[in-house]
Amino acid sequence: MVGAGAAGLYTAISAARGGAHVTLVSATPLAESSSWWAQGGLAAALSAQDSPELHRRDTVVAGRGAVRESAARVLCDEAPEAVHDLIALGVGFDADHDGRLALGLEGGHSTRRIVHAGGAATGRRLVRQLSAVAAEHPSIDVLEGRRVVALITDDERCAGVRLDDGRLIASAAVVLATGGAAALWSRTTNPAVAVGDGLLLAFAAGAALADLELVQFHPTAVVGGNGADGFLVTEAVRGEGARLLDARGERFVDELAPRDEVARAVQRQMALAGAPSVDLDMRDVDPALFPNVVAALRQAGIDPEHQLVPVAPAAHYVMGGIATDLEARASLAGLHAVGECSCTGLHGANRLASNSLSECFVFGARAARSAIAQPEPDPAAVAELAGAIAPHPTAAVSQASRDALWQHAGLERDAGGLAQLASDEHPLVRLIARSALARTESRGAHQRTDFPERDPRFEGRHVTVRAGAEPAIDLWT
Repeated sequence: MVGAGAAGLYTAISAARGGAHVTLVSATPLAESSSWWAQGGLAAALSAQDSPELHRRDTVVAGRGAVRESAARVLCDEAPEAVHDLIALGVGFDADHDGRLALGLEGGHSTRRIVHAGGAATGRRLVRQLSAVAAEHPSIDVLEGRRVVALITDDERCAGVRLDDGRLIASAAVVLATGGAAALWSRTTNPAVAVGDGLLLAFAAGAALADLELVQFHPTAVVGGNGADGFLVTEAVRGEGARLLDARGERFVDELAPRDEVARAVQRQMALAGAPSVDLDMRDVDPALFPNVVAALRQAGIDPEHQLVPVAPAAHYVMGGIATDLEARASLAGLHAVGECSCTGLHGANRLASNSLSECFVFGARAARSAIAQPEPDPAAVAELAGAIAPHPTAAVSQASRDALWQHAGLERDAGGLAQLASDEHPLVRLIARSALARTESRGAHQRTDFPERDPRFEGRHVTVRAGAEPAIDLWT
C-alpha cells in the first residue's frame, strides 16, 4: 500500500480486516497526508428524500456527458455503507439537534447529502482516526518517511516495489494511493507535494493513464497575502447561503451550479472588471458551522463575519489519473490505484462536489478485496527482477512549468498554447498537453477556445495515454 491519505489508510485497513498482511508506505508521518487539507465531506444518499439513483443522476449531469455510468452506479449505491463503516471505525460525523447525521448541500447536488466532520475539518478528522486504527492494527506494518522509487514488474504484472532506501517489498498486489497533481499549476488549492509522482511511477511501469486534460478549478480560492493565497473556502459555505458578488456588489451566478460553470462565471467577472478577484459574502453564514475556515481567514486579516472575502479560481482536482476498472485494477496486472491518483471515469469532465472522498472509501474497499485475491509472488524472483529496473527519478517541478500550465492549460486552452506545453521539461506536463490536444472539443472543465462546442463524438469517451503510443480515445463501459 503506497500512500497514507484517506484512500490509502482505508484500503490498508480493509485489506487487513480481510486477512491480508499489509505494508503501508508513507512519505510523511501518518496523519500528515494531503487528505488532511480536505474541507469537503462525503456524498452519500442517506436521507429519506434522497436515493442512490438521484445521486447518480446528479453525478452524471455534473460530469457533462463523460461520466462512466457504471462507476457512478457503484459509487452511489455503496457510499451509504462506506459512511456507516467509517462510523464503526470511530469517525465522528457532525449530527443535528436530534442526533441524526447533519447533511450539507453543495453545488450540483439536488438535495442535502454531504456528511462532514468538524464542519470543514473533515479531512483532518478522517485521517487522524484512520491513522490511529492503522497504527494499532497488528496486520499493518507502517513505513513512515519512505518513498517508492520504482514498481517491480516482469512486463506482465507488478510484483512489488523498491524504496528509496534500497529495500525491496514483494507483494501479491501493489495499491497506489499517492494523491493528485493539481499543485502542478501555479495557482492551486493543493499542498506543494501534489504533483502526480504516483502517476509517473505507474506510467513508467507500463500502466495507462486517462483523462489528464480534465482538471477542475475551484471557484472560491482566497486571493491575498499572509499565507492565505490559494486557501480553499469550501463550497459548503455557499450551501449555507454565502453569495458571490461582482464589482457592483451584485450576484452574477447561481452559487450552487456545478463547479465548472461557477469557475468560468467568476473568471468572466474578473475579466470584465479587470480585477484579480470577485467577492464571497459570508456575512450571513453562521461562523460556528465552519470554525476552521473562519479562523484561517481571520489569521489572514479577513473577518468573514463583517468583511467580503476576495476569491478567484485555482486548480483543485485532476479528474484523470491511473486508468482503472471498477475493482480499482490498473491496466498492468497486480497494480491497483485508488483516490485522486486513479481514474475510474466516475468524475467525467467535472467532478460533483464531495464525490471524491466517497470514492476513496467505496473503491478502497473494492481495491482491498481485489488485492487479496491476487497470487503471491516469489520473493527471489522479485529480487532478480528488481536488479534490472532502474529507480524512477522524481521529476522536479520548476516554476516555469507551473506558470506555463496555468497560462496554457488553465480554465481555457487552445492548440497553440498546448503545443508549447507538449515540449515542456516536465513529463507529466507533456502528457497533460498531449491529452488536451487530443480532446478537440469543449466539455466541462476542458474549455478549448479553438473548439468551443461540445462534440458528440466524445460522449462517454476517455483520452488514454500509454508509453510509446499516441493518445487513444476510448469508450469505457
